[in-house]
Amino acid sequence: MEISGAYSADRAAALSGVPKSTLHYGARKEYLVPAVSAERVKLWSYADLLGLRVIYWLRQRKKVDGGVEIPPTRMSAVRQALSQLRKLDLTVFESGRPTVLVDRAGSVFLNVPSGPVHSAEGQGVLDDVIDLVAPFSSHEGGKGPDLSSPAEFIRILPRKLSGSPHIVDTRIETLALYALDRRGFSMDRISSLYPALERRAIDDALRIEHQLARNLHPLAA
Repeated sequence: MEISGAYSADRAAALSGVPKSTLHYGARKEYLVPAVSAERVKLWSYADLLGLRVIYWLRQRKKVDGGVEIPPTRMSAVRQALSQLRKLDLTVFESGRPTVLVDRAGSVFLNVPSGPVHSAEGQGVLDDVIDLVAPFSSHEGGKGPDLSSPAEFIRILPRKLSGSPHIVDTRIETLALYALDRRGFSMDRISSLYPALERRAIDDALRIEHQLARNLHPLAA
């Protein structure tokens, strides 16, 4: 699979919604070595964002109906899921919003708009699954956005702008608008600098970025 997306540790944690400790744990144990750069300035890929959610979700204790607790999934199953994600064809994100599912056994399934849920083995999907692209919440309070369509006017395409969230059908990154907001620019001022953008699009961008900032300090948010 081609490597698309490039995220720092802070950005990868904020977008995935998992604690930064999950990133460092995966890298240290070599379960999920940052695909873009594993050197001192580590950079995670888009597929790594999905992988971080896999590690966090599968390694959590879970309760089913009746309050029965299920122990964390074995690392062999986690590795299996991560291996399948590395083979994910990221072009599926360019023809609509795909669904990328993983079950407790570590099997990954795709549900693209043009076809039914399926796996490489042609298996059906079990009930206990999680959509890795959908909004994701951690027990620590992190709230990762939808990794395809975070808001009405916001999109994330792994092969566009290094996977950075941006205003739909433009190359304007939400980070650019957030930088102006942090400098104290009013909505009217930002809107005047980007007259082609609807104010609702700017609102979406700032709302997403404020949530991503809170994800880095979830317990204090």
